Order: sequence, then structure tokens, then C-alpha cells
Amino acid sequence: MYSTTDFKRGLKILMDGTPYEIIEFQHFKPGKGGAMIRTKLRNLLNARVVDKTFRSGEKVGKPDIEHRDMQFLYIEGDNLVLMDLESYEQHYMSKENSDGKEDFLKDGQQVKIMLYNGDPLDLELPASLVLEVTHTEPGAKGDTVSNVTKPATLETGLVVNVPLFINIGNRVKVNTETREYLSREN
Repeated sequence: MYSTTDFKRGLKILMDGTPYEIIEFQHFKPGKGGAMIRTKLRNLLNARVVDKTFRSGEKVGKPDIEHRDMQFLYIEGDNLVLMDLESYEQHYMSKENSDGKEDFLKDGQQVKIMLYNGDPLDLELPASLVLEVTHTEPGAKGDTVSNVTKPATLETGLVVNVPLFINIGNRVKVNTETREYLSREN
């Protein structure tokens, strides 16, 4: 069991038999009565976001969540096909659950998958990934100081804005949360 004092961003809780992830939380004290915690929760089964207020000290359940290393194989329709690296069995995860993270996946890439009662719910990516630029317009030579950007398509199909000096074949580091260019890799 978790108490409201354990709440933090990203914590997975069980409420009414459904797993949720805390997106935001705010501690406040109204004029009368005890302290309260306002939260914004994302349902891990259907990705809906709900607002819920808890009394200070209230208890919530701990979901049966397991993390496993799996290999991303390919996308089939609206599902990601993953292979468990221990048992070699294939799992299907809805693109809807991945929350757009499939844009960072390459065939054969190893990822950490969150399982709830044996079913894949979400995948965890590192804070940044290095990907190769497959298409972009040529930039102006020597223009490295200005803050002008251009769109570039990466090897996974993701399009990010990069500085003008980035060319096809360059490897760039991209933030997986904000989807922004961070730096050029050698």
C-alpha cells in the first residue's frame, strides 16, 4: 500500500482495481479541515487522464506491475510486436498504450516493457537516443551560430527540427520526452 506521502510524479498506483500513473500532484491545505492532495492520473489500461483529490494520509493500492527487457520486432497494424528475451514468446502492445514512443523504435532495439498481469502496458525509453538523419534539406555552409532550424527525418521516421549545419548521415541526440534535438554525435 502507498500513502499520499509517497506520491511523486511517475508513481504507479492501484485505484478501484485499475492501475494509474501519477502525472501531476499538488499538496494544498484548505481553510478548514486537513491537507489534501490534488492529482492528475493517467489510466494505464486506456490512457485516459482523470483528476482525483485525496485526503492527506489516505492509502492506495500497489499494482502488480513487472518490468522486463524485450526486443522490438516490428509494427503490425495498430500493434507493436515485442519478443520476451527470456522466454522468446511474442507479445502485442497497442500503439495507443505507447503514447507515441513507437516513433523512437528501430527494428531489433531492446526496450524495457511494463507488464500488468502479464500484458504489456507501456514501454520505457532512455532520456535521449542517438538516431541517424535520413532526409533533410542542405544547410548554408558556415551558418553554425544562428538559431535557425530546419526539419529532418530520422531513421525511425520521426521528424525533428535541427540546426542548419546538420546533414544526411549525421547522427543526432534527441530528447525522448520533448522530441527535441539535443546535439550532434560523432
